[in-house]
Amino acid sequence: MEDERPAGMVDIAFGVRGSRLPRDHRVLLAASVQRILPWLRDHPGAGLHRMNLARGDAGCDLLSGRTRLMLRVPRERAADAAALCGAELEIAGHCLSVGAARQRELLAHGTLYAHLVVGKPGEESAFMAWLDEELAALGVTGRAICGRWQAVEAHALVGCSLMLDGLARESSLRVLERGLGRHRGLGCGLFVPHRSAAAVA
Repeated sequence: MEDERPAGMVDIAFGVRGSRLPRDHRVLLAASVQRILPWLRDHPGAGLHRMNLARGDAGCDLLSGRTRLMLRVPRERAADAAALCGAELEIAGHCLSVGAARQRELLAHGTLYAHLVVGKPGEESAFMAWLDEELAALGVTGRAICGRWQAVEAHALVGCSLMLDGLARESSLRVLERGLGRHRGLGCGLFVPHRSAAAVA
């Protein structure tokens, strides 16, 4: 029988108020958050999820009432993340007001998805070879499906969306807890459950 342990990491979702953010805002947002939560950068697997924003104009994207600022943190630091509540974050002249926090459990799922995984640079074959090594080091088996290649933050972050399918429960938890690749603090390599492997193709 598989271990029914809870995940060692949790997600903390904060309500936010604001109108827009520059399209390349990950580095600036991460720096603002880490000034309040400096311990965030020191924990492997911890990071800042990509914010879901609507496409705007003039190099900016738009917030909606459903936009959330979400962190992935060690379970034992979940209460410490509340220090972010009430903060006013300035991002390139735009203000982001952080509201109340809600903890969300990470639940194992057979299919996981990451919007952007930054691994070994080069051709897709080099990336897939690197990915095989990373998954083997985690003891994870499953089917990996690369999606759209992307370059964000003025091409400082280059990688692709990634689906992992056919994961056993413990493998799924390991991926959720550790992530894959670099720049977790910038929203890269953090996985979430997904209903279908078809969506990434």
